[in-house]
Amino acid sequence: MIDRLRAFLATHRQLAYALLRPLADLGRPFLLHTDLEKSLEEYCAREDCNAIAELETIKAFFTSTQEAIVTPAWICFALRLAPGRWEYLRIHQEQLGLEPLEVDEFLRLKELQILPQQRGPVLTVDFAPFRQNRLRLRNEESIGHGLVYMNRQLGGQLFADIESGRKRILDFLTLHKLNGQPLMTFDQAPGFEDLRQAVQFLRRLPKALPWADFAAEMARRGFAPGWGNTAERTAETMRLLMELLDAPSAQNLETFMDRIPMISQVLILSIHGWFAQDQVLGRPDTGGQVVYILDQARALEREMRQRFIAQGVDIEPRVLIATRLIPAADGTTCNERLESVNGGENVQILRVPFREENGEIVPQWISRFAIWPYLERYAEDLERESLAEFGRRPDLLIGNYSDGNLVASMLSNRLGVTQCNIAHALEKSKYLFADLYWQDHEETHHFACQFTADLISMNAADIVVTSTYQEIAGTDDEIGQYESHQDYTLPRLYRVVNGVDVYDAKFNIVSPGADAHYYFPYGEEKKRLRFLSAEIDELLFGHAAGEDRRGVLTEPDKPILFSMARLDHIKNLTGLAELFGASPRLRQLANLVIIGGHIPVERSGDREEQEEIHRMHAIMDQYHLDGEMRWLGTLLDKNVAGELYRCVADHRGAFVQPALFEAFGLTVIEAMSSGLPVFATRFGGPLEIIEDGISGFHIDPTDHQGTAGRLIAFLEAAQGQAETWEAISRGGIARVAARYTWQNYAERLMTLARIYGFWRYAQGMDRAPLRRYLEMFYHLQWRPLAAAIASGASGTAVVGE
Repeated sequence: MIDRLRAFLATHRQLAYALLRPLADLGRPFLLHTDLEKSLEEYCAREDCNAIAELETIKAFFTSTQEAIVTPAWICFALRLAPGRWEYLRIHQEQLGLEPLEVDEFLRLKELQILPQQRGPVLTVDFAPFRQNRLRLRNEESIGHGLVYMNRQLGGQLFADIESGRKRILDFLTLHKLNGQPLMTFDQAPGFEDLRQAVQFLRRLPKALPWADFAAEMARRGFAPGWGNTAERTAETMRLLMELLDAPSAQNLETFMDRIPMISQVLILSIHGWFAQDQVLGRPDTGGQVVYILDQARALEREMRQRFIAQGVDIEPRVLIATRLIPAADGTTCNERLESVNGGENVQILRVPFREENGEIVPQWISRFAIWPYLERYAEDLERESLAEFGRRPDLLIGNYSDGNLVASMLSNRLGVTQCNIAHALEKSKYLFADLYWQDHEETHHFACQFTADLISMNAADIVVTSTYQEIAGTDDEIGQYESHQDYTLPRLYRVVNGVDVYDAKFNIVSPGADAHYYFPYGEEKKRLRFLSAEIDELLFGHAAGEDRRGVLTEPDKPILFSMARLDHIKNLTGLAELFGASPRLRQLANLVIIGGHIPVERSGDREEQEEIHRMHAIMDQYHLDGEMRWLGTLLDKNVAGELYRCVADHRGAFVQPALFEAFGLTVIEAMSSGLPVFATRFGGPLEIIEDGISGFHIDPTDHQGTAGRLIAFLEAAQGQAETWEAISRGGIARVAARYTWQNYAERLMTLARIYGFWRYAQGMDRAPLRRYLEMFYHLQWRPLAAAIASGASGTAVVGE
């Protein structure tokens, strides 16, 4: 691109000047991709662009540019050629000379726009040296399938020396134990001939004969439980191993590793917020993440249990969800140390309190943006509590969100346990220039501490699980959440180059699902919870007003546009209400029902939610929506929520997810699996979940008129032809069934953990240098930032100068 652009500037100076000059005239130091697009559009409005062939180079240049910096003499550009592949350059405003830039220099120029007087060296954090010996993907289409790729590459290396590769596999079996119980073998690795003779013995037995009936003979031959629960299953597993030893391949290795019982105890961390099973959804810092983790825990326990049964292992799997104990529980169970999870046989929520430095327990809820000073002590207490519950180290740590991932990093470092991270949302991606203007957010969000925690945990993790590809690498037009952590700067604090590599094998896509017990198609009449009809009718169409509802639908026969989420700025429920109120035709065609937050502002203790409550009331007043919109401030259990989706489908309505950004979108999956057509934000996971026009529709929530137009077109078409509505309904059901189920999720996550566990043993992965680097960064940067929050100095204290 740089060579093409240099040639263009040399031969078409007048055209280049005409296109670049307006960018400098905008009078802003930072420009976005949209600013360049607008400049080009305005030029084309004045000129006949179709007649200017030379524009192709500049169009490609503007399309690739994600951001620009305007200085008195130069305009500096950051070009994204592909996910994770960037070039930096600057063009002189008058002479049009082009110079390539290193990323450090580009970041320095950004810093100077914020701090013109900055002088001297700046702390630069660079993780590239620690990736030199790691496998790295090359094809952008392989991003998110890292461990599969790693298995293929290392499989080839393992069997370059066949005898050595065979020995490592057999030695791994010999060393493998769970809860101190030998599995697969006792003291000595079986040879190929041992396996062959065992299979011959097993063939003479009835296929369904239980392991217990031939266990003594297998023990005499040196084989411990874990091969299978029947003679047929045992012989099948042994044949898989024989095939692997005889004809080694990555696929054979993965298939066999999937049979080995390697994981029985999982610790899931979700530290902040109100984490319980009832009366928490809709509160600050809860919502989709709580639903996700509860479903995840149940699915993982089922997968472990089913695998142990199939492999003939008498071990009881256990999953603990570690969260915070909140004594001032406000009617919830958040003050209970241990709570069994409904629908799980051995899944519990383990709550550990936050403590002050003197050991005193912190009683009240604290926002996720302010909990950082408590996490170090919390990790120590959780380590002790979880080891007491498990009786040993867990086999797998799964962190959730920034705080849970940081605590998982602390525990993984101390316990030597495989660490899996799930971000759910990376706050840096939600707010424009949140890194550059981090000090503007310190009083309310403490982003410096959070971004530092994210950087530590991303690099400490063995496996990073995302729900979609775009979460890692974005789209052609949008930067991925993780990609945005590749190169950035926090002025006056530190600069990051090579913070994250989206081609790293640790990134793996494992999409969650909707619980089919609650969220099933509206047409499955025998499963419908019709006894809830009166309760749901009251929710949707009741005439009573009260503290938990506003508005009465005066024309209840119209289709319903339905949305349900936390009431915060990013979820954008007020934006949906506003676009509905501003569209007379949309109001004529449908009613709007929104569930989120509280109705009286005084019932909320969260500042952002309070602002959204005020705004929602103002919008309803401005557009006189009380007869066409119903706003409910209520918490629904899953049975009611599932039946509510289906009731809206009965009325031929649609679900609208208007978030300004959504990392995944569980409500999108729930609605689709219920057969309710979905209109969801194009910014984030729903762009990947929904096939536009087939299993739902993408919307731009910032374009109110365009979003209203899509809704109107669908409602009008469905009004004239029922098949239009039904086709999207069927498409959504099929999409979820094929791609988004918890069974698939649990099987895939466990497969990844097993593959990583084997290769960590086989390769002897030495991560000690990286761990030391992270420890240094943790102690010199994160701890002072957390201490500044605790002392109330956040926003004024500057660390790292």
